[in-house]
Amino acid sequence: MDLWESGERQISWAARSMPVLTAIGERFGLERPLDGLKIAACLHVTAETAVLMGALKAGGAEIALAASNPLSTQDDVGEALRMYGIGVHARAGVDRATYYRHIHQALDIEPDLVLDDGCDLVNILHTERTDLLEIVSGGCEETTTGIIRLRQMAAEGALRFPMVAVNDTRTKRMFDNRYGTGQSTLDGIMRATNTMLAGRTVVVAGFGFCGRGVAERAKGFGARVIVTEIDAVKALDATLQGYEVRSMAQAAMVGDLFVTVTGNRDVIRAEHLSVMKDGAILANAGHFDVEIDVRALDEIAAEVHRGVRPNTDEYVMPDGRRLLLLAEGRLVNLTAAEGHPAAVMDMSFSAQALAVAWLAGERSRLDPGVYDVPEEIDHEVARLKLAAAGIGIDVLTPEQEDYLHSWRVGS
Repeated sequence: MDLWESGERQISWAARSMPVLTAIGERFGLERPLDGLKIAACLHVTAETAVLMGALKAGGAEIALAASNPLSTQDDVGEALRMYGIGVHARAGVDRATYYRHIHQALDIEPDLVLDDGCDLVNILHTERTDLLEIVSGGCEETTTGIIRLRQMAAEGALRFPMVAVNDTRTKRMFDNRYGTGQSTLDGIMRATNTMLAGRTVVVAGFGFCGRGVAERAKGFGARVIVTEIDAVKALDATLQGYEVRSMAQAAMVGDLFVTVTGNRDVIRAEHLSVMKDGAILANAGHFDVEIDVRALDEIAAEVHRGVRPNTDEYVMPDGRRLLLLAEGRLVNLTAAEGHPAAVMDMSFSAQALAVAWLAGERSRLDPGVYDVPEEIDHEVARLKLAAAGIGIDVLTPEQEDYLHSWRVGS
């Protein structure tokens, strides 16, 4: 009961900062767009996710939820969701085998629709639970990493049902990925280490929307920020924004804090670990625990001291240097902190909820593939968020509308 009450408090607190999703949930309760549908979700089990689950349940859905990361589950929130009648298959700190068993348990509901965060659930459907492919008629994907995988599946003709790329909405990329990841990543790092960023050298690997957010927040704290990239255009963008751009081989020798935000593997490898300074901190804000080569770190280290601080392990190199790995190389913002602020997730999960309702109505007309969220949903979420904040914007006059849609008016 104590666990349930704690979860209820966390969910209520998050909902205060999620007025758009709360309003959508109320609307769903009247319209019931998901009546009779079963949804299997693989998402971070947090208070913000709970508000989304509540909105979908209000719309008539039966839901089974598994975690999309073994370390990100808030157990009290999971217990509260169970009390709400939502099937939760997740627990904090489980091993890899249990993590995948939980996803299988969520799929046992035999879902009509799926929600994924990283493509693990969709991957299992296409490799181990192919018996369900005739039942599942569509889904949504929340992350950049997941959408990269889905597009590869679609290109190979392997994807068996339509998936909506929620991550690619402007409200998701511009706000969740940039401001949410930037703030929550540094929040997790500071909780885990109590380190001061001012005057330190922070190396950010990857300058997409997430990496840009981390770099901006670190710069705001007074850090010297170095960006590493493989994309020439993004590297040029970082340069023109005033960041120093180097290769990881160069940055490894001077960085105090390293944050990987790429969606790829082995971004920090043995050759980088071998030249890092004593006391260097390693953190990952990419989706999976492959961006930092933790296996190489284990092999190189002469000693490993687990839990020198919560979510902080110390690796002592043969020459006496100490490297600090945060959150086992997993998502530091969801393991060492609480993930993105609720105000940011309000937009992402509102787009998710509206996309699910749209998909429920359109799925029979969609071929297998990856689809963008309809632009009107993105605009609706932004309008609702502005209205909730009491912010008004201009409206085009009829003459301005005509001007924008006519080629006859010259200079």
